[in-house]
Amino acid sequence: MGLVLFPGDGDNSSPDVSWSYSGFDAFRRRLADAEGFSLPEMQGFGGERSWSEVSTALEPLLDHPDVGGDDLSVDDCASILVRLEVVTKRWAREGGDQLLQQHIEDACQLAGILRLCVEKDVPLAFL
Repeated sequence: MGLVLFPGDGDNSSPDVSWSYSGFDAFRRRLADAEGFSLPEMQGFGGERSWSEVSTALEPLLDHPDVGGDDLSVDDCASILVRLEVVTKRWAREGGDQLLQQHIEDACQLAGILRLCVEKDVPLAFL
């Protein structure tokens, strides 16, 4: 089982990005680390730190439940895309282990999906 993110345009041929639940967790933990905080410290992830205490354009993605939850709006997609591209470029400059390389590939794939959502003016859906 896993998680699939895709444009909510009703087109089954649209591209998507998918993870196992543990893979998505590791990806989001790395994104949170890149933004200067630890995801396990946050409410909803076992911690007590409120999301109002952090400031990141990635919050709608990081704080989204794995199962259920609303689609992400086009505005959310646009802001996440800009920040995700910055983080991905930083990761690419750092180089690193095989897991980092996988996260770079995942981030690039997600960026493509987010860009498509913005271009088509459709939300990002989670399944």
